[in-house]
Amino acid sequence: MSLKKSALLILSILVVDQWSKIYIKTNFVLGESIDVFNWFKILFIENEGAAWGAKLSDIFPISDKAGKLILTIFRLFAIGGIGYWLYDVIRKNTSRTLIIAVSLIFAGALGNIIDSVFYGMIFNESYNEIATLFSDEPYGGLFYGKVVDMLYFPLIDTTWPEWLPYLGGSNFRFFEPVFNIADTAISTGVGILLVFNKRAFKEDEEIKEDMVEEASLTDPVPQETPKE
Repeated sequence: MSLKKSALLILSILVVDQWSKIYIKTNFVLGESIDVFNWFKILFIENEGAAWGAKLSDIFPISDKAGKLILTIFRLFAIGGIGYWLYDVIRKNTSRTLIIAVSLIFAGALGNIIDSVFYGMIFNESYNEIATLFSDEPYGGLFYGKVVDMLYFPLIDTTWPEWLPYLGGSNFRFFEPVFNIADTAISTGVGILLVFNKRAFKEDEEIKEDMVEEASLTDPVPQETPKE
């Protein structure tokens, strides 16, 4: 897979991801939701921390602001590492499966980095109001943006039977997390690496054999020169 095709895949994911986030941010109040199906809702929330909304300040004795800054800087270093990994696998002409997977992970990580770095500078708050793009009263600053999430799949929303100890009568909901297109790209890329591990990390000789086989299928068969 070429660098151009990888870049096109990454750009496509970024466009869809950022369009969906900006649309939600400029059309929904924080916490607002609409039902698409019984098992799928659009629910606007903002994530100030890492995965599942976790914050560094919940773990370490630091302020929320300091934790947010550290997390954003860590994400920048992480995206740099993923970017180099992508460059390396393309340069080495590794398997198409591996390049697609790393491209998806890179695109997803970059999509959420854009939120974390810039959204605090270009949007105002969404509490009890619809935010404005390029607002005169932004809610944060550089590196202090919140990641916009909106995809919610409560596939099961029920109550535990009363006879169950401890859990009886309490609510049970599956799937609970709210996520976005960037998260989906990351999860898909990681899933590809886990499920198609052997295909993704082929040995060099196997990759060369595949390339020879593909070339033999696409190149015309040379015609023999008639003898005089």
